[in-house]
Amino acid sequence: MAIRVLIERKIIPENQPVLSNLLMRLRSKAMHARGYISGETLRSLQDPNEYLVISTWNSLDDWKEWEAEKERRDIQSQIDILLRAPAVQRVFVYE
Repeated sequence: MAIRVLIERKIIPENQPVLSNLLMRLRSKAMHARGYISGETLRSLQDPNEYLVISTWNSLDDWKEWEAEKERRDIQSQIDILLRAPAVQRVFVYE
């Protein structure tokens, strides 16, 4: 059953160029992960320091496998230090 993962991130303003680069690297890697369908990165018009990443996966197991991938965790740890607050992650299933 396909799922969607939403990750909200609020960055420190001067970190935007570095974050954009890391998010592109992360998506590039995800595109080769088992079960990856699609992804997009959105930036809030109300608060340009707020990002929303939406990815679609074939299954929750595929997402969890990617989430546990060492390369993903390494990039994620670099992203985490650029944020004002911890990222908020939610997983949704299609009905």
